[in-house]
Amino acid sequence: MTGKLTTIGFDADDTLWQNERFFRLTQERFAALLADYADPDHLADRLLAAERRNLGHYGFGIKGFVLSMIETAIEVTDDKVPARVIRELIGAGQDMLKHPIELLPNARETIQALAGDFTLLLITKGDLLDQERKLAQSGLGDLFDGVEIVSDKTASVYGQIFLRHGTGPQEAMMVGNSLKSDVVPVIEAGGWGVHVPHAVTWELEHHEPPLGHLRFREIADLGGLTGVIDEIGRG
Repeated sequence: MTGKLTTIGFDADDTLWQNERFFRLTQERFAALLADYADPDHLADRLLAAERRNLGHYGFGIKGFVLSMIETAIEVTDDKVPARVIRELIGAGQDMLKHPIELLPNARETIQALAGDFTLLLITKGDLLDQERKLAQSGLGDLFDGVEIVSDKTASVYGQIFLRHGTGPQEAMMVGNSLKSDVVPVIEAGGWGVHVPHAVTWELEHHEPPLGHLRFREIADLGGLTGVIDEIGRG
C-alpha cells in the first residue's frame, strides 16, 4: 500500500438502506397487472431489456423504471394496454417515492464510528430529488463531509471525486453492494473497493468479483468495515 487511507466513500441504495426490494415488489405488481398479456418471466426479460435500452435516456432511479414499465406494457399488449394499468403503474412509482427509509444493519453505527477520523463521502447515482429525500430521512446526512449524486460511476468519476474531496483515489476507499458500480471502477482508479453483498441486486449491476486483487475486500455487512480498515492501516 502506498499512502494512508484518508477518504471513504459509501454507496447509498442497498448499502446504507433498503432499495432494490421495493423495485422487486413493484415488479411483482407489474406482472399481476399484465398477467393476461405475458407470463412473468417473459415480462421480466422485456422490462430488463427496456431498462438497459433506456439508461442513456432516463438514467438510474424510480422515474426511469416507471417509464420502462409503461413502455414494456405498451409493447407486450400491442398498444392496447388499458389506461387504468398505466394509471396504476404511475401510482406504483409514486408509492416507491414515498416509501420510508429502512437502514441496513450497522449502517448508522459504522458511519458514526468513522466520522471525524476520515473524510466521509456519500457517492450515489439515481434521481437527484429522490436521493436527497432518502438522505434527509436517513438521519445520516450530517455525518458526511460531502455528497455526490452522479449519473454513472466510472473510474474517471471516482478519480475526480476523490481528488476534489480528498487526497486522491490511492488513499481512498469505496464501500458498496454493487461490484460493477462501487468496487471495480474504484479499484481501476487506484483505490480500495469493499463489497458488501445485498440479498437482492439489480441484474444490470452484476459483475465478477476481482478476486485476488490486493485492493479488493468483501464483508458480510457494514459491521465488518472497521476491521478491514484496521487491517489495511489507518495511516
